[in-house]
Order: sequence, then structure tokens, then C-alpha cells
Amino acid sequence: MWAFIRLVRASWAFGIILGSYLFQLLLRKMFRRAAWVERRWDRVHARNATRLYRGCVKLRGVFIKMGQVLSIMGTFLPRPYTKELEQLQDAVPPHPYRDIEKAITKSLGKPPQELFARFSETPVAAASLGQVHEATTLDGRRVAVKVLYPNVATIIRIDLKVIGWAMKVYRWFVPIGQLDRFLEQLRDMLERETDFSNEARCIERMAKNFEADPDVLFPEVDRALSSREVLTMSFMDGVKISNVAALAELGLDRNAVATKLIQSFYKSVFYDRFFHADPHPGNFFVQRGDRGQPRLVVLDLGSASEVRDNLVQGMLKVLAGFMARNDSLLLDGIETMGFVADGGDRGLLERTVKRYFEKLLNLDLADLSKMDIERAQELLDPDLKRAEMRALMKSINYPLGWFYVERAVVILFGLSAQLAPTLNTVQVGFPFVMKFLAENPMPRASTPRPEPAPVVEAVPVEVAAS
Repeated sequence: MWAFIRLVRASWAFGIILGSYLFQLLLRKMFRRAAWVERRWDRVHARNATRLYRGCVKLRGVFIKMGQVLSIMGTFLPRPYTKELEQLQDAVPPHPYRDIEKAITKSLGKPPQELFARFSETPVAAASLGQVHEATTLDGRRVAVKVLYPNVATIIRIDLKVIGWAMKVYRWFVPIGQLDRFLEQLRDMLERETDFSNEARCIERMAKNFEADPDVLFPEVDRALSSREVLTMSFMDGVKISNVAALAELGLDRNAVATKLIQSFYKSVFYDRFFHADPHPGNFFVQRGDRGQPRLVVLDLGSASEVRDNLVQGMLKVLAGFMARNDSLLLDGIETMGFVADGGDRGLLERTVKRYFEKLLNLDLADLSKMDIERAQELLDPDLKRAEMRALMKSINYPLGWFYVERAVVILFGLSAQLAPTLNTVQVGFPFVMKFLAENPMPRASTPRPEPAPVVEAVPVEVAAS
């Protein structure tokens, strides 16, 4: 019964938004594109963006994650949606301990009281799919135990069904090529995030990639106390990376912390081709290293993903074009990445990209931090009429695999700006990765692709739900 009720509630929330757009289309047809009807579109988008935000908050679970993902797809959504949805935080009240006890018993065959010498009933972090508890093993080790909520599979199945038909409706209004790819990758992400065996593999793979760097640390997985629904890891101490006061108390320079974060991300993407796809503040802790340098503690690798070769090559061209102020190289990079849709208006896409990058290339790369929000919005505005915008949307393809890269870049660069506002992430990261690639031969072949991972709840001194 609860599943049916959830389906009805979700359908009703999206149905109201659909009805609003259908009414707007009716007005447009009745008054033959009158100026006041066209102006009304902005108000319609704003109201429906608020409705979607409130619906995601009320339904939680998959809808919170969907809202977070949509909030970074600024290219494909009217601006009111990105503005509203970026408020979403994947933090929810924890489940009762009795649910967690039942889940552990069902998955590992014994209750937590028998598996651990001590198991805290109060979680250190809670999110939409699971929560983390601190525990002590029978041999005295301090660990973090991540537990998947019961009935998650059923909730995901229902929610994705509703989201699927909502996306079909949305294509009537924003005809983006292969928008269904968004749903496919959302489904893929959720499947990986609800398989903690996959997360264990991702942690071990990422740790191996950074084994030569003593200033990037990962938890150690306890395989004997882990399963598909339970993940037991060494408990990692540190301060939350966004806690600037705590960083100051440790005597750590914020620019140095942000630089280490950005450079480790560039290495993961362009060299290892395997990166953290959910780099929000709750997933990074910082320790003071032996020489007083920042030491990163990396958590929540359930959504770690491989990056496709065409995306790597295209991004390198885009970055090189941006550094060299070469819009032709930028366009080549965008095409290499797969953003140009078959049969689209290539001329319009090229003119728009050139116009956009003309604005970018006139910026002072040395001090992007002084840009105010009005200037940023002006920069992002493609300055197109509605008909041109629809044609542009039909000319844009959503490349396979870009979902994870875009999500990670937006979250990570936002975190970097919060930490060190004057740090230029392109100037810090691009020269570093080019030097690294020149000094380190590429691996002959990547290891078998693990299923990417979920959003892990943080496990240390300060924990923020994903």
C-alpha cells in the first residue's frame, strides 16, 4: 500500500507541473504568440521550479538526488530550475536503530551486538539511501559501518518510473537530443550507490591509484564485515574540508588545501581515468601532514566512475583552448566530447559557442573570484530568442558519461571557490596535469571496470550527509 501511495503522490506532484505547462501552451495557441503570453513563460518556469523543489523535499530519496543532478544541468534547464534545485541538500532524518539492526542481521547473518564489541545506535551521518554508525570490532579496531536502508530497491523502482514519464513530458518543452540518457545514467548511479560491494572495489582501486602519494588517504575496507548492503571501513579522523576555522587551527593554508584537492582531481580524471563523482564537502576531511602540509582523507567513493577517452581528449582541448584563448580549439574540444547532435543546426551551435567564449576570453583569468553574481549570469546568458533556443537545444547532444564528469566538476570547483576564492582552478590544475602526463607514462590498460559508486556518508569527527 505504501508503494502505491508514494506512486500517487509523486505522480500528482509532477502532474501539477505538467498541467501548468499545458495551460501555457493553450494560451499561446489561443492568442497566437502574443507578447504577454511569451513574457509569461518566465513566471511559469519560476513557479514550476519551486513546485519541483518542494516536491523533491517532500518525497526525498531518489527525488532529492534527481534534483541535485538536475541543478547542475544549467545548459539544459531554464535558469529558475537551477536556482531552486541547487538548494537541495541530501540530508534527511535517520532511520530508527531497529531498522538498521534488522538490515545488518539480514545481510550479515548476525545482529550488530554479536558482530561488534560496541555499536553506536546513534548514526554519525544519514542520507537518502543509508546511514553510517561508529563501531568497534571484536579485535578492538575503530570502524565506520554504512548500512543500506530497507526497501530501497522498491522505492527506486517506483521513483524512476515516475521520473521516466516526467522526462518524456519535459521533452515537449525542452527538446534536447538524447535527454533519456540522463535517466539512464541516474538509474546507473543509483544501482551502483545501492551496491556496497561495488563501493568497496572503488575504494580499493582509488587507494591503489594514490598509493605513491602519502597525502591522499582512503579508508580500509573490512571485507569480513561487509556485504552488498553493509560496508565496514576503518574510521577516518580529520576536519571537514569546508570548516575554514578548523583548518586555521591546524595551521593549514586554505589555498594549499584547495590546490591539493584540485590537483588530485585532475590526476584522477586525466591520468587514472577513474575519479570521485560526488566530491561534496562531506566527503573530504583534512589532516595536518608530517611536514605541515594538508593531507586529504577521501570518503564516499560509491559513485566513483571511469571517464571515457573522448571526454578526456575533448576536455584537454577545451582547457588548452581556454588557456590559449583559442575559440577554434574550444569548439574542436566540444565536438570531440560529443556535444554536437546529428542533424542539428551546427551553424547556430558554433555561433553560440563562439559568442559565449568571446565573453569568456575577455575575462581576467588571474582573478575570476571578483566576478559578482550579476556578471556571472550575464556571462551564462546565451542571448537567444526562444525559437533559436529551441533550435539550439535540438543541436546539443548529451554525451555518454558526461553526467558524472559534469556533476563532479561543478561540485568540486564550487567547493574550491568556497575554500580559496582567488584560486584559479584551470591555471592550478591544467599545467599540473600536463606536467604529470609528461613525466608519467600512461598505464597500458585500465583494470576491469567496477560498477561506479554511491554517495557515502562521512565517517569522522564532523560528518555531513551526502
